[in-house]
Amino acid sequence: MASALLREEDYFRERFEEWLSREGRRRDLSRRRLLELLAGAGVGAALAACAPPAPAPPPAPPSTGGAAPAPTPIPTTSADRPHVKPTPPDLFISHGVNVEMRWERMAGRGYTTPNELFFIRDHSKTAVIDVTSWRLEIKGSGVERPLTLTYDDLQKLPQVTVTKYVECAGNGRSFFETIGGRRASGTPWKLGAIGVAEFRGPRLRDVLDRAGLKRTARDVMPEGLDDLKVRRPMPIEKATDSDTIVALQMNGQPLPPDHGFPARVLVPGWIGVSSIKWVGSLEVSEEPLYSPWNTESYILIGPDYQPVPPAKGPLVTTQNVKSALELAWPAQLRAGQQTIRGRAWSGVGKIIQVEYSLDGRTWQRATLSSGPNDYGQWVQFEFPWNATPGQYELRLRATDEKGNVQPERVPFNEQGYLYNGIVGHPVSVS
Repeated sequence: MASALLREEDYFRERFEEWLSREGRRRDLSRRRLLELLAGAGVGAALAACAPPAPAPPPAPPSTGGAAPAPTPIPTTSADRPHVKPTPPDLFISHGVNVEMRWERMAGRGYTTPNELFFIRDHSKTAVIDVTSWRLEIKGSGVERPLTLTYDDLQKLPQVTVTKYVECAGNGRSFFETIGGRRASGTPWKLGAIGVAEFRGPRLRDVLDRAGLKRTARDVMPEGLDDLKVRRPMPIEKATDSDTIVALQMNGQPLPPDHGFPARVLVPGWIGVSSIKWVGSLEVSEEPLYSPWNTESYILIGPDYQPVPPAKGPLVTTQNVKSALELAWPAQLRAGQQTIRGRAWSGVGKIIQVEYSLDGRTWQRATLSSGPNDYGQWVQFEFPWNATPGQYELRLRATDEKGNVQPERVPFNEQGYLYNGIVGHPVSVS
């Protein structure tokens, strides 16, 4: 199993094959028979037999006898104000603890998303960390010498800048209902749960090397200091990839609290939950790692999906190809010559084509900008429109270099992940 597991679906498939082999030997069953059991009445028993252990309770606070104090959130947020930065309705669509970027506010702003406009996805609320007591712990069987690093320690390591997007796995979730007629659970995002920024910090591999990364290391699991201790593993191949970093800055400024200060892991191309905010520890293991965020949530559950133990369904993995217009929803435009602009992106390769349709039947090609365009980034595009009075639905269809094309429909899943179907953007012209 020497594959380069840079794509999360490859990683998850390999771990599933390992599970099948191990469980088959333990139960004295062939691979085929075990798969038959999983597809039938034996699913529940198989899942119970291999389910990962319940998370251990948080450790007791360390003694102060010479040890650095444990990093602890400072309770300056509240239930009625779960964030630090302002989230005014002219910039954001509020979804309670989560807020969505208004795409019309990206018009004319250049390539990156300003920090003040970047969407917020929190599983609880923003953790506000005291950087003077914050420590990053590196531990586990995959390192020779577990250690803790301070913020200053990370700043002293070689720094790199990576311009990539962070996108929630549920971006586009509302369209399962408005287009497909079935409501999925979770925040009803349109397409504003994405943002591109210049992130800067040390490569994760350089951080791990400080602890003596073993050649036998297999998985790395960052854990956040938020209320729920969000954590999600990745293979060592992705952890040591050149653009996986521990981000300390965002668009030339220290990470804002809402986006992970003092440090977050940036895992380009993968769904947003992989880029753990407020990271407090890195577990490095010689064995596969699991958490509730890759066995229970961020899982595809529905009539088109089967359990993939130890997860309840196929893992939500690498982000797919999408596109959006820099217009209000719904938009109102004046009649006459217009230049319509937008952005398209993919988690696996650059965008090679964006098409648009004004009538829902015929398609024309938009003009792509000559700016950045790679996996985990977006590309800007535009097209002319001599708009006449009436009601329209402008439709987009992006294609990436791997041949992925936005589909007409997306199979339903209960938690509403990875919707990337073609969406009609309502526009009124007067």
